[in-house]
Amino acid sequence: MKKILTFTVFSAIVFLACTGNKKDIATGNEPNYAKLVSSEVGQIEPGAAQLAKYFPLIKGKKLGLVVNQTSRIGTTHLVDSLIELNANIVSIFAPEHGFRGEADAGEHVESGKDAKTGIPIISIYGSNKKPTKDQLKNIDIMIFDIQDVGVRFYTFISTLHYVMEACAEQGIPLLILDRPNPNGFYVDGPLLDPKFKSFVGMHEIPIVHGLTIGEYARMINGEGWLPNGVQCDIDVIPCVNYMHNMTYDLPVKPSPNLPNLRSVLLYPSICFFEGTTFSLGRGTNKQFQVIGHPKLKGYDFQFTPVSMPGAKTPPLQNKLCYGLDLSTYSVDFLKGNAKIELKWLLEMYKAYPDKENFFLPNNFFDKLAGSDQLRKQIISGLSEREIRASWEPGLTKFKEKREEYLIYPKG
Repeated sequence: MKKILTFTVFSAIVFLACTGNKKDIATGNEPNYAKLVSSEVGQIEPGAAQLAKYFPLIKGKKLGLVVNQTSRIGTTHLVDSLIELNANIVSIFAPEHGFRGEADAGEHVESGKDAKTGIPIISIYGSNKKPTKDQLKNIDIMIFDIQDVGVRFYTFISTLHYVMEACAEQGIPLLILDRPNPNGFYVDGPLLDPKFKSFVGMHEIPIVHGLTIGEYARMINGEGWLPNGVQCDIDVIPCVNYMHNMTYDLPVKPSPNLPNLRSVLLYPSICFFEGTTFSLGRGTNKQFQVIGHPKLKGYDFQFTPVSMPGAKTPPLQNKLCYGLDLSTYSVDFLKGNAKIELKWLLEMYKAYPDKENFFLPNNFFDKLAGSDQLRKQIISGLSEREIRASWEPGLTKFKEKREEYLIYPKG
């Protein structure tokens, strides 16, 4: 509790200092934060909306921003809000799916310039996942503001790691504008085996980690996960009115194929199918809400993936698939379930007639699961209860570790 209390006091000090000194860096006039931020009393406000708390920390500084389409204050992009306050944005660093969030999963993100502002965009997805010394040479402070969904294989926390690593090596402070975790109300899944480390799983955490981006950054520092023992100088601007027992209906979809809260809540349970020969509805209007394959028998529900924005070449494109429609599950039910649901994975494996080819040969399933254990347990016919029991020792240790880094109450 000591760390959390210290952080809260620091935030209060910053807020008091800011409210007494809100001068525009170009004109000396008071910035109209109220014009940029509008909210109802009691609603959740992300860190980005707390302009009075952090703008004095960045005014007059040369800024690098790690942002995407979710980086908004209300309906306005953070970049536009900061430009209105005459902030000096030197570079935008674009993660998976790009600055505007339009690229497919795994698609190479191009560097270039933002058409609206002319600010250089530097891709940090693909071959250049870590900002280089040269890319950071004109930057005084980095800002990280991206909506995460609280799942180990959702790559924005891997991007966070590499940004922290680069900033630590170059002595650049990192300001994290925190956002709620829509899956932050539970912790579940097998811990990553370090031998299976990849960009879809970098740290020894469970699949659902129950941390916000700000809390996760504190854990990266606290657990010494950056190479050579380096520490990143971070400040976290916390959300207001958020607790971990809440869900959060995202105002902007966090990636092209997570269109709504139902898909975000289903994602931890069914993303395993990305490592199989099945479709999860990419190329339909129910992305990550359906599961199917042309070879399944005895299932009435059907869908056909087609090429569309965000899914240019979806798995099983133009093939009629049979399977499960999970869009019938309510958000309240999925939140109340509060666990990774294995029954769909076990059911589809049992129903699929060509079990030798159920898992893709590239071992992507093992990367998603964090080891080869889950795949072997499924093949061996273990029950959900037996599989879940194997997770418990690691989960117990992680939950204890997690306590030290929490910023928000559990509710």
